[in-house]
Amino acid sequence: MDFDAVGDPNASEAKILSVSQLNKAIKGLLEGEFRQIWIQGEISNFRPHSSGHWYFSLKDSKAMIKAVMFRGMNSGVKFKPADGLEVIVRGNISAYEPRGEYQIMCEAMEPVGAGALQLAFEQLKKKLELEGLFEPSRKRPLPALPRHVAVVTSPTGAAIRDILNILGRRFAGLRVTVVPAVVQGDKAPASICAALALAQKMPDVDVMIVGRGGGSIEDMWCFNDEAVARAISNCRVPIISAVGHEIDFTIADFVADLRAPTPSAAAELVCKNAAEISETINTLKKRLWRSWSHRLQIAKQSLIHATARLVDPKRRLQDLQLRCDELSQRLEGGMNRYIQAQHKHVALLTTQLPSPREVILRLMQKVGMIRTRLEAHVIRSLEGKRARWAQMNSVLDSVSPLKVVARGYSITFKDSKPVKSADQLKAGDAVELMFAKGKASAKIEKILES
Repeated sequence: MDFDAVGDPNASEAKILSVSQLNKAIKGLLEGEFRQIWIQGEISNFRPHSSGHWYFSLKDSKAMIKAVMFRGMNSGVKFKPADGLEVIVRGNISAYEPRGEYQIMCEAMEPVGAGALQLAFEQLKKKLELEGLFEPSRKRPLPALPRHVAVVTSPTGAAIRDILNILGRRFAGLRVTVVPAVVQGDKAPASICAALALAQKMPDVDVMIVGRGGGSIEDMWCFNDEAVARAISNCRVPIISAVGHEIDFTIADFVADLRAPTPSAAAELVCKNAAEISETINTLKKRLWRSWSHRLQIAKQSLIHATARLVDPKRRLQDLQLRCDELSQRLEGGMNRYIQAQHKHVALLTTQLPSPREVILRLMQKVGMIRTRLEAHVIRSLEGKRARWAQMNSVLDSVSPLKVVARGYSITFKDSKPVKSADQLKAGDAVELMFAKGKASAKIEKILES
């Protein structure tokens, strides 16, 4: 296809392209020119699709380009991309002909600054910490004297040899079960989770050790896997994490009940030295014997002193009998003196009592005085009530209508009710007139207007 005359306005015969032809031409130019390029930018509008593909944009302060990373490519990315994260991506420029859009098809991605593994470590650590998997309250104490220890690690590594040597030297009678697991590579997380599940099926396991020897961060990366962390967290028995050297830290160390700096240190932490335990038992035995001997000696001395203070029971009984006789005599004497005193008191009261005649005379005098006072009170009460009655009668008489009638007036009744106004009467009504003396009947002939 010749493009020389397409944009030349002076060409005699300019070739006209369709939209699809132009997009196809641009696609060929871009994909042929920009292959295996590296781009640095900030992730924006990150959208993980249900198919597993990642769709996002890369931008800087002046421009933006769309990007896509398919599932087969993003499975190797150790960290989780997010908006605002500065990254470097490797890929090819590709154009999508139907829409005339171009984008970068990413094949690799690395964070700017921290490495991808370190970023993935920090992201998972923050996630599990927010879920509370690192809380000290979840940590379980190790058994003081475990009987059965399960070790989840590689059966051919140096770590298991160190663990078995130390456990055999410290406590020869301890039962140790090695649960084989792959501890390096892509298959390691699933292998470790399966080994932990298998170890939990043994009912008599008291504690577990999970880990491996030293290596690079890539070698130990399986212990930073989320599935391994959750398997350790959900384990029914306490777990010691023993991964790498003292300076190495993994997610398993934070989730486990106890972190050991090395596998050898884990073996020393899981059980005490049998010789030290034996020496401690002997020391405690000696202290217990000395304590019991001392208490027994004190008890013997107390028994000797108590025996010395004991009195012959027969002698003690005789003393009690003498004391009983003495108290009986004292009680009998006290009762006699009390009876005599009561007799004297009754005789004295008998001489002081008045004769019946004097008692009757005194009562008659008192009754007479009470009668006199009662009669005087009744007379005063009657006089007061008579005066009050006269006063009230006078007031009632002053307002009586009969007084008014006595002065020459009369009271008119109609149907036995007093008539107060001429409005209550009409011509022909029969009325009754009441005077100061006597009554009279009358008939109304005419009502006069007032």
